[in-house]
Amino acid sequence: MTSPLSPIFEPLNHGFMQNAFAAIVLVGVICGVMGVFVTLRGLAFMGDAMAHAVFPGVVISSVLGGSFLVGAVAAATVVSLAIGVVSQSGLLRHDTAIGVFFVGSFALGVAIISTRQTYARDITNLLFGSILGVSRYDLLLTGLVGCAVVIALWLARREIVTISFDRTFAQSQGLNPWGWDQLFLLLLSLTIVISLQTVGNVLVLAMLVTPAATARLLTIRLGAMIVISALIGAVAGIAGLYLSYYRGISSGASIVLVATAIFVAVFLFAPGTGAITARVMRRLHFSHPERDRFTDEDPAATRV
Repeated sequence: MTSPLSPIFEPLNHGFMQNAFAAIVLVGVICGVMGVFVTLRGLAFMGDAMAHAVFPGVVISSVLGGSFLVGAVAAATVVSLAIGVVSQSGLLRHDTAIGVFFVGSFALGVAIISTRQTYARDITNLLFGSILGVSRYDLLLTGLVGCAVVIALWLARREIVTISFDRTFAQSQGLNPWGWDQLFLLLLSLTIVISLQTVGNVLVLAMLVTPAATARLLTIRLGAMIVISALIGAVAGIAGLYLSYYRGISSGASIVLVATAIFVAVFLFAPGTGAITARVMRRLHFSHPERDRFTDEDPAATRV
């Protein structure tokens, strides 16, 4: 007789699925933590830009047979410095410089990879991920880099938050906003790089923004927001992989769709702040004015 838990454990009988689940939990947690700082700083567009900026580095590393991590970090560093130099010149706005360089970087990556015979397969894996091909080495690399990113964010959380909300005050406290910005962009690029194989270049922004945005609807405390965002990222990853396994949907797309569904559910039904729950509470309040007035005027009425 088939156990009711068989659908849960069946995918885990395959080694490649075990690696995939471990990878998506790691990526979900890391992106969830980084995403909180991305959303607090209003840098969702910058996250998309860095995802495109690392593309040529990943492609060049792939062509040369080197480490994609080294290539991606090198590309992200060059692009972030270029954006900083151009935006500080005062001739162009920061968002304009971002737009110019991330599109140019992405085009460079496409141009390089188009010269290879395996062009279609390679670009599909880079754009949409190949989580079922995650190896033990990839897991180890993801875990080490992810731990480094999370530890660095925790140690620098006060400076990053201060610069995010009041750069003038940060400068008065002796902080160098440009230097901390470069550190943040480096950590962001590392997060994006280790997420490429799981959700791909196109969908990595969703893993950075959606869990963090959902957590922001549930709490305003930074610590709680980080924990909730990490949990949502991991849960969305696991549920998305199951959906992909049983329905034959692209793993990256299914993971992002689950994260989006969680966001919509929280936006509508979050206790007290949900669009629907808040409206229901208001209607209940106005439908019982005598009860509310009696409770307010006679505190003894609330005692049992």
